[in-house]
Amino acid sequence: MKKLNDLFFRLAELLLVSMLSIMVVMVFGNVVLRYGFNSGIISSEELSRFLFIWITFLGAVIAMRENAHLGLDSLVRVLPLVGKKACFALSNLLMLICCVLMFYGTWKQHSINATTLSPVVELPMSWVYGVGYVASVAMGLLIVGKLVQLARGQIQESDLIQVHDSEEEAQPHLQGAANTELAGAAK
Repeated sequence: MKKLNDLFFRLAELLLVSMLSIMVVMVFGNVVLRYGFNSGIISSEELSRFLFIWITFLGAVIAMRENAHLGLDSLVRVLPLVGKKACFALSNLLMLICCVLMFYGTWKQHSINATTLSPVVELPMSWVYGVGYVASVAMGLLIVGKLVQLARGQIQESDLIQVHDSEEEAQPHLQGAANTELAGAAK
């Protein structure tokens, strides 16, 4: 299961890099065409916006996996272990509810989006907003995995704090994850 999970996130990262590269080429090319040749590619603006939507949602999924989201952890840090576990469970249950709502909302809008075409490229909007399915399912599975680990007692106290007040505090955690990943690749 871990290999499948790692494969999914490697593919998601590759997809993010590809989408960002395509977006940069389209936007830069359009700028050059407009200012240099007084023309442009109309579809590049619309496709760039659609790619930006996908990049945002997929990036949020990857950031969730790496606990890279910023938040307020001042209260949680001073709580005893039981309080930290309760806050961890409560926050993950609330996030899971949000994932269910996002999936449900995407599903309810699907028939409308499937019949609505984008103005320039005439792409069904369900392809654009379908990222709601991907993000809600991926995040939901991550959350369920964390809750299962909590129920089994497999989470260390340091992992009960999922967010950090600032990026500086988050960096050692991310650096430790990168070092662990490099050590695993070296084996």
